[in-house]
Parts: sequence; structure tokens; C-alpha cells
Amino acid sequence: MKPLFRITSCSLMILFLSCQHAQKIVSPEDQTITAIDSGVWIIEKRTLPPPSGASAVFYDAIKATTQPDPVRSRNADIPQGAAAWKSFQKSRDSAAAQKTMELIELMQVKVEEKEISGVLTRMITPQVIDDAFSNAFFIHLHGGAYTMDAGLAGIYEGIFLANLIQIPVISVDYRMPPDHPFPAAQDDAVAVYQKIVEDFPNHHLILGGTSAGGGLTLSTTLRLKNEQISLPKALFAGTPWSDLTKTGDSYYIMEGIDRILVTYEGFLEQSALLYANGKDLKDPYLSPVYGDVSGFPPTFLLTGTRDLFQSNTSRIQRMLKDKGVATELVLLEGYAHGDYGFVANAPESLAAGMDLKRFLKEVLAK
Repeated sequence: MKPLFRITSCSLMILFLSCQHAQKIVSPEDQTITAIDSGVWIIEKRTLPPPSGASAVFYDAIKATTQPDPVRSRNADIPQGAAAWKSFQKSRDSAAAQKTMELIELMQVKVEEKEISGVLTRMITPQVIDDAFSNAFFIHLHGGAYTMDAGLAGIYEGIFLANLIQIPVISVDYRMPPDHPFPAAQDDAVAVYQKIVEDFPNHHLILGGTSAGGGLTLSTTLRLKNEQISLPKALFAGTPWSDLTKTGDSYYIMEGIDRILVTYEGFLEQSALLYANGKDLKDPYLSPVYGDVSGFPPTFLLTGTRDLFQSNTSRIQRMLKDKGVATELVLLEGYAHGDYGFVANAPESLAAGMDLKRFLKEVLAK
């Protein structure tokens, strides 16, 4: 009986292991994944109601949103070739510029175009400047996936910052692809920053922006540090695109949940590739999460519980804290990528702006 038992045991073990390695699980996209080899979890479909813990204003905004469709977003038409990209940019930025004009009228801010070191910028001056910022400038780097928001379209956030924080803002209209891929945007940001440092040596400078603007803020600071140029007094990185690769939990968890970005594949990924122009996406000047952030200025970070870039934000904050950099991270309930700009009148958005103002005041007072 013993030999038979040994044969049976070995046979059962071989059968068990074979079944384990052959086990297939069908993903939501009908792709087969070997669970034991990949460690991938397949999450069953779940119901996601509007965020009941959010304010009534923001709750209603989410409730009115059609459910995002990642499959449709992935398959959406992407501009092909330089001419198509330029046509898309012109159409998109023209519509956004109209909204900016309306906001200028509403906020009653003063906007002046000025060329600094050959780079077009716009000085945004609010009606009231807080005494704490009387000798300070907020240098603003706009978002738009490095491919959108040129011209007036790019100062929409800058107007809110100027009005809410009561600080003069200089918004940089940096160059973008297809004509001007990396490192043009960073070159422009550095050139403007250096000139302001030279012209206003006694001013406190704050550098910041959202999304691509947040990523560019971090990568520009990294370059300033590496080139031994004096650093800003503080940074604002709103849901920063700190990693142009699809790395981090939230790229997967928030897919189809983030109502703004929806998914990495498609327009976002193609924008990253167009901007990088063949460079490794993990180059720290493209994806600062792979750089050395030691010695960075105090940094204010902002994201939301439905943000596709939540991991981009939390990973950067962890890196900064590990290097002894003072940080503050604000996480907004139910907010997708940059929602604080899209629903700017929600109490949470206004409170986050006040958090940023307090943070900057505390940093400048030291």
C-alpha cells in the first residue's frame, strides 16, 4: 500500500500545482490573467453613489455627472500628427479662453501681458493684496497635460489663486509640443524664475500649479536645485503629474471613477509621449518622483479621494517627508482630478484655498 500511496500523493500534488498555475480569471476587459503568477486582484463591479460626506454643492455636481466610461476614453480619437495636434489645441484653448475672460470680469482682477526672458507671462493682480504677500509673487505653471491651456486658457487657476489668496500671480505661458516638446516648458519656467529672482531679490517667490503644472513645479525645482539656483520659498503641487508612467495604485483604482481624467490610456498617455519626445518617461525632469527631493522648500499638496493622480500626490509627499521637507497634504472627499478648480464655489474648494493661504503665510513668516 505504501508505494501506491506515494504515487497517489505525487500525482495529486502535480495535479494541484498544475491547476493552480493554469487557473485563469477573466478580467473586466475579458483578458485572462494567471492569478498565482501575477498577484492581480479582479474586483467585482460595485455601486458607487455620490459622496454623501461631501457638501451639498459638490454632491450635486457629482450627482449630475454621467458615469465616466474608460473604454470610450481609451478609444477616443487622438490627434495624429503635428497639424492635427495644433488644430485640436487651437479649438480647445479658444473655448477655454472665453471662460477665462468671463472669470476675469467676475473676479475683477487686472491681467497684464509681459515678456520675461523671452517668455510670455501674464501678471494677475487682485483688487486686494494681503499684507503678508506685499513683497511676494506666486509664479504659476498651468496644467493641461503639457499639451493644452496655452494663452488665456492657462491663467484660469492663476486668477482663482490671486483672488482667493490675495497675492500677485505671474502665470508662465510656457511652450508646448508638438513644436516645442521637453525640455522647452522647463526651460521657460527656469528662465522666468531666474529673471524674477534677479529683478526682485527681496521678494518671496512661491512656485506652483495643478496637474502638469504641479509636475512641472516639482521638476523645475529639482533642476533649480541641481543647477544651484536659489529655490522658491514654498511650493504648491495640486494633484501633480509627478509620474508620467502608469505607476501607482490610483491609476488602477480610480480608473472609471475619476470623472475628469477617467483613464491613463488614450489622451493622457499620448500627451505624455508627445511631451517626452522619445525621452525615458522615468527621467526625473519628466517624472520628478524619481528624483532627489532633499532640500526642497515646504510643499503644499492637494488631491481627492477619486483622483487618478492620488498616488502621484501621496508618493511625492512620502518622499518629501522622508527627506525632512515640511509638507501639508489636503485630501478632499469625493474630489476627482483638479475638481477644486471645476467646482471652485464648493465649500471644500474654498476651504482648501484658505488652507493654502494659511500654509504660505506660516512659511513666509519664518
